[in-house]
Amino acid sequence: MLALLCGGQGTLSDRIFDLVAEQPAAEPVFAAATALLGADPRQFVRTRGADKLSANHSSQILTVTSTLAIHACIADLLTAETAVTGYSVGEMAAWSVAGVWTADEALRLTDLRARLMDGVAGPDGRLGYVRGLDRTTLESLLEQHRCAIAIRNPDLLFVIGGAEQDVVNLCQEAPAQGAARAGLLTVRIASHTSQLEAACEPLQHALAASSRAPITSQRILLAGDGGARIFSALDATAKLAGQVARPIDWAATLEALMEQGVDRVLDLGPGHALAEMMQGAFPSIRCYATGGFHSIGGLQRWIASR
Repeated sequence: MLALLCGGQGTLSDRIFDLVAEQPAAEPVFAAATALLGADPRQFVRTRGADKLSANHSSQILTVTSTLAIHACIADLLTAETAVTGYSVGEMAAWSVAGVWTADEALRLTDLRARLMDGVAGPDGRLGYVRGLDRTTLESLLEQHRCAIAIRNPDLLFVIGGAEQDVVNLCQEAPAQGAARAGLLTVRIASHTSQLEAACEPLQHALAASSRAPITSQRILLAGDGGARIFSALDATAKLAGQVARPIDWAATLEALMEQGVDRVLDLGPGHALAEMMQGAFPSIRCYATGGFHSIGGLQRWIASR
């Protein structure tokens, strides 16, 4: 079975739309994003600086746009049963890939999600990462520096969140405590921590009131915070909304994909981090990222070759 992984926020390249920029199937996605960004996303990534691209609102919209534009160009070929899940804001895209929301609705709700998060986060939030520390040592550092785990990834890779200076201080101390690596991420908001608790309830109301359809019969939708299978989108809206202020267990999500019988993975991006995580955790799985294809035709042929 093929699994589609929808990526979260990270460093955005000015080339993230190159694969599908001229594809007619992606035009409705670009049009919907343009209405929210105030500029065509293909031009936005080429004309804005790094600070603007990493800003929470624009970053979330661009991330979901990239994923949904790719999906629009391959959707007709996904005729077999396919698993889908998303990493952080990537779960907004995953629900659309699974047929719950149209691309327009997914982007509208992503816009609202980002605005609600910005409205409660304060000016100094930040995410960082620590690799190679055991949980006990990491917990001690988190308590000392008033930070929290935002995402648990495979291979002792943790995303941490908190006030920016606290995250900086923790990342500086972590190598002395045995961490293999530590540093800041481009995300300037403490996603998936209690700093964003006030955004959960209004987001839940919006998700519950959204225009939805049943999950497509050929899709297996897994929650990105631990891999539980979602059978009813309405029943899962509270959990999806709550994730903005709760830690995500992405390592468990990847394990759940294995349990579903997945034997190949396509990382829809942006980037290729999710494919690398899956490959590292489960070397027997064939993992690919859309960014590794030189043309949309090549990607389409790969999907059709199954």
